[in-house]
Amino acid sequence: MAEQITPADIRAKGPADEPAGAGAGEPAPEKPDSAVVRDALGVGVAVGLSGFAFGVTSAGSGLTVLQTCALSLLVFTGASQFALVGALAGGGNPFTAAAGAFFLGVRNAFYGLRLSQLLALPRAVRPFAAHWVIDETTAVSLAQPTRRAARIGFTVTGLSLYVLWNLTTLLGSLGAEAIGDTDAWGLDAAGPAVFLALLAPMLRTTTERAVAAVAVVLGLGLLPVLPAGVPVLVAALAVPAVLYVEGRKARDSRPVGDDERRADR
Repeated sequence: MAEQITPADIRAKGPADEPAGAGAGEPAPEKPDSAVVRDALGVGVAVGLSGFAFGVTSAGSGLTVLQTCALSLLVFTGASQFALVGALAGGGNPFTAAAGAFFLGVRNAFYGLRLSQLLALPRAVRPFAAHWVIDETTAVSLAQPTRRAARIGFTVTGLSLYVLWNLTTLLGSLGAEAIGDTDAWGLDAAGPAVFLALLAPMLRTTTERAVAAVAVVLGLGLLPVLPAGVPVLVAALAVPAVLYVEGRKARDSRPVGDDERRADR
């Protein structure tokens, strides 16, 4: 993406259309609408095409074309969809598979809390916009310098991704039989690969990289011993673990006199 504004910058400036580092009364940095649309379309098209992999994977796990397309139309969150069909393909209980997919999708609720302040959409369109609150629309929206740009980025990313994801899901589901052995093509790795490509540029600090590294270790280490979907949930413990270690290091590095003076107050 062209802009290098971080989510922390957006949080610092709040919902107003002012830049993070600007003082009071200074205008927000301009970003042409065409640049926002270009960036949003880049994400929407790239990720939307991976719906083909989901369609193939879902059909290969035994779901019908109708069931596969209903998942993309109604659920529309790739990680949860892949987790669901992956668990079913591995012989998992349907209720366990659905529970894993549900908990993966819970993160979108937290995205919604932040985006509701950032976008400040009219009340009437919020229920429809909520269906597009996913990793990609959140990443594009938070990367924009102004509310107007965030709204454009959210809308273009959501619309292009929703249309392409559902279209390619249908094509993938119909073409699964022609492809044959879907595992041999490695199409099940397309979705996670795209997600990593979006996530990697956002890991800017040592703490963020440490959280990602611990989460990878937890996820991969527990994969052979826990049911499908559960290692991903356990990997979320990387956040409090890293923050706890950093808090201990900060306290240990503090001069001894600081604690004594604080205790005397």
